[in-house]
Amino acid sequence: MRFTRKAALGGVFLWAFAAGAAYAQQPSGMSQIDRTNQAASKQDPGLRPHATPPVATPAEKLPLDKIKLPAGFKAELWSSGHPGARSMVRGDKGTIFMGSRTIGRVYAIVEKDGKRETKTLLQGLTQPNGLAFRDGALYVFAINRVFRYDNIESKLDNPGDPVELTQAFNLPPEVHHNWKYVDFGPDGKLYVQVGANCNVCEVNPGIHAQIRRYNADGTGMEIVARGVRNTVGFDWHPATGELWFTDNGRDWAGEEGPEDELNRLPKGMEGANFGFPYCHANGVVDPDIRKPDACAGVVLPAALTGPHSAGLGIKFYTGKMFPAEYQNIAFVARRGSWNRAQKFGYDVVIARPQADGSAKIEPFMTGLLDEKANAFFGRPTYVLQMSDGAMLVSDEQNGATYRISYTGAK
Repeated sequence: MRFTRKAALGGVFLWAFAAGAAYAQQPSGMSQIDRTNQAASKQDPGLRPHATPPVATPAEKLPLDKIKLPAGFKAELWSSGHPGARSMVRGDKGTIFMGSRTIGRVYAIVEKDGKRETKTLLQGLTQPNGLAFRDGALYVFAINRVFRYDNIESKLDNPGDPVELTQAFNLPPEVHHNWKYVDFGPDGKLYVQVGANCNVCEVNPGIHAQIRRYNADGTGMEIVARGVRNTVGFDWHPATGELWFTDNGRDWAGEEGPEDELNRLPKGMEGANFGFPYCHANGVVDPDIRKPDACAGVVLPAALTGPHSAGLGIKFYTGKMFPAEYQNIAFVARRGSWNRAQKFGYDVVIARPQADGSAKIEPFMTGLLDEKANAFFGRPTYVLQMSDGAMLVSDEQNGATYRISYTGAK
């Protein structure tokens, strides 16, 4: 199945029309099952998500000069011209495959004649954010449709018809918080996110607000984490093998949160409950959906990542380029807030795991948010470690990726 340019443009138009209709009918596009009490939050009712531009920022206008890093690190442009840049995976031959959300495309970035070239691999998909690569095959997850493109790096100009795995994975069709993040774990299983189909509501715990794992062919489904509102980024600690994941907290409960989360799934606790919708952050009881002992038995976060910060991609660093103190440290891209009058995030932070299982959050890549002007210049979404130890950061707002390298303290 090859998706066309016409289909892609039509999908973007239909998404924009549907989103506008939802906002016109219900605050924040809330579903009928949503239990949000927006008025009680005392927030500006006019707050709306920031639209992702349908075209990329020209290379000469990218905000590279605004990026700030610790001493010895530098940022440079690695690729541009791919609107809606989000998740990234690397093929065996060095191809960088990149997913998107609202623009409906999957890109392939390759080296040609000493320069990088971006190919639009697939178009017209519904929010194909979920990408994984294994044994020469690219797995593409678009809401509830799943495709596998075998031997893909030899067919970038004509991927041909994929193996469709939609029926095998049997994912729910709701779009709300259902754009995927997927990855193969150390156990060889394919881990798949299924978000909550609302801002805050009582979900079916067997279907929504969870992380699942499957065999690569879609068989053997297990739920490894429940009560997870919306994770679109996870990774495994290189030493312990434990799963760590970001989780975006609910909206319309106040300017200060509940804060977003960085969670750790302790070994032997597969199927554990992380609180949604009754318990948020470090034990904050939901104001709109209540039950007795709401936080009893809930695995609390390893760290809080800030109010409405929208933490997405997370990767533990195992390369040799960065100084030794960055080994086995997680880098987390925070896309930045929308449900907050004073913007927050728009950066990359590091999470240093502690002996007690918690993590300490520290700044790393800043400068894309002007706090005084309350304006942002870019939205970091995902991170990817390269074979030389450098790190790529995708910027959804500008349709670009930045290469972060270490050249020595200065």
